[in-house]
Amino acid sequence: MLSVSNLSVQFGKRVLFDEVNITFTSGNCYGIIGANGAGKSTFLRILSGKEDPTSGKVHLETGKRMSVLEQNHNAYDDFPVLETVVRGNKELFAIKQQIDKLYEDYSDENAEKIGELQVTFEEMNGWNAESDAAALLSNLGISENVHYNLMKDLDGKQKVRVLLAQALFGSPDVLIMDEPTNDLDYETITWLENFIANYDNCVIVVSHDRHFLDAVCTHISDIDFGKINSYSGNYTFWYESSQLAARQRSQQNKKAEEKKKELQEFIMRFSANVAKSKQATSRKKMIEKLNIDEIKPSSRRYPAIIFEREREAGDQILNVSNLSSTLDGEILFKGVDINLVKGDKVVVYSKDSRATTAFYEILNGNQKADSGAYQWGITTTQSYLPLDNSGFFQEKLPLVDWLRQWAKTEEEREEVYLRGFLGKMIFSGEEALKTSDVLSGGEKVRCMLSRMMMMRANVLMLDEPTNHLDLESITAFNNSLKNFKGTVLLTTHDHEFAQTVGNRVIELTPNGIIDRYMTFDEYMDDTNLKELRKKMYTVEV
Repeated sequence: MLSVSNLSVQFGKRVLFDEVNITFTSGNCYGIIGANGAGKSTFLRILSGKEDPTSGKVHLETGKRMSVLEQNHNAYDDFPVLETVVRGNKELFAIKQQIDKLYEDYSDENAEKIGELQVTFEEMNGWNAESDAAALLSNLGISENVHYNLMKDLDGKQKVRVLLAQALFGSPDVLIMDEPTNDLDYETITWLENFIANYDNCVIVVSHDRHFLDAVCTHISDIDFGKINSYSGNYTFWYESSQLAARQRSQQNKKAEEKKKELQEFIMRFSANVAKSKQATSRKKMIEKLNIDEIKPSSRRYPAIIFEREREAGDQILNVSNLSSTLDGEILFKGVDINLVKGDKVVVYSKDSRATTAFYEILNGNQKADSGAYQWGITTTQSYLPLDNSGFFQEKLPLVDWLRQWAKTEEEREEVYLRGFLGKMIFSGEEALKTSDVLSGGEKVRCMLSRMMMMRANVLMLDEPTNHLDLESITAFNNSLKNFKGTVLLTTHDHEFAQTVGNRVIELTPNGIIDRYMTFDEYMDDTNLKELRKKMYTVEV
């Protein structure tokens, strides 16, 4: 279907890809993974012909159509929404334009030409193009009343959905998507997971959303040391099996037969779990292809994120009464009454992300509520990872000095200690001497996590903590929060994070809250709660 031969990419002296050979076949979904800077997005741009390799070639089977999720959200600003989707099939749209042009100057001469084009148009299912495009848009949450509006009249989140519909339109033979779940809500991501999982053609995707990768992928293509290796299975299988292989490599005394048996048992356990899962069914065929010979240890480095508490909190953690907040006259949430107790790990959720951010800002004393009050338990200490961390990086400080601001003891102030701490967060050697004003988004979040670890609080508040992080950091962070013995308040678009950390869900709405002790999946799947949630967001005019 799509093959890559002897592909090399070099920027100056830096070799990104070295003689890569890989084939992508129909009926499979390939998740492209790799550390930040490994070249995932560059590889997708080369596959789609938007960038040239230094050497080597990409070959798409003759007669096959490729579709790529558009990254420039303003590329179609001057076109109507519905037309933008149909333009996803360039050949079909070109024929439609030819027919329309010939009709404008209709004559006996061009009648025959119109007839020929209409036959081709019908063979391509052209007469149903607009209704198919409309159905895709509706499934992605774009209501009919904007289908004929210009793209420039839509907000950023709506544009993302229209461009996603454009990529999916007309069942392309090869579908290439870079971070397709960005800016999508839970319901839309769930729809997309099911759509891709039941898609019969070839899909190649880069995503930091582990739940999405697990739901859709039959293969993981790992970029490591300038090569790309494909493995059968989804992301969790790749991660757990590569960790197991790395452990086995260090077990010198274990016999080869014992190691092989351990790997076989791991595959059996994993396959049984996939078979039982509620996730998209068609991808379960991947479990038939799992193979112990493919399992290799990964060279990936995972940061050592470990949250410890200076002291254990008492039973009373937080009491919130009648808390309300508005923005420019619009109600974000109102009448919030919450009592947090020891052991609560709460997923704070809202369809309006401004509501959750305002809630955290109020609890941290950075913003005033419109009404109500809150009180922290006297034995609690809080640590907060805000959505916007730019205020922490205004000064030009070497990272060692930046982190020293939160040192509590003389030992913690010492450079050796601070460098060791930064080393655990993958700032090693010269990187620890970087200044705080030149950091990337991911580096800033790793610094903020270092700060939180040094504070040793017993209550953690996290507003979209996975933003800017790579898969390795997200996985390590997730595991750390599962093991944390204190209280967590967490807002995240990362489904896996929410499902594996939370034991309680609190949803903030303009008409009050919904508060349930259950997992995130149980909450989202509950039929009665779906009805209640719909009502809670209905604003009376």
